[in-house]
Amino acid sequence: MSDTPGKIRIKQVRSGIGRLSTHRRTLRALGIRRHQQSVVHTDTSAIRGMIRQVRHLVEVTEVT
Repeated sequence: MSDTPGKIRIKQVRSGIGRLSTHRRTLRALGIRRHQQSVVHTDTSAIRGMIRQVRHLVEVTEVT
């Protein structure tokens, strides 16, 4: 088993309209520009922290 972090897919499932500006900026920092867009990131603690902040707007799945 390797110690390299895995990949996760983050998909925006709820709109950022009317949300706090910090939440909208976090979505942009994750690379999400549009509703229903998905991006792939390495599973790091920094990315997990950003996901935790906007967990009500996104859906996270592991990439195999």
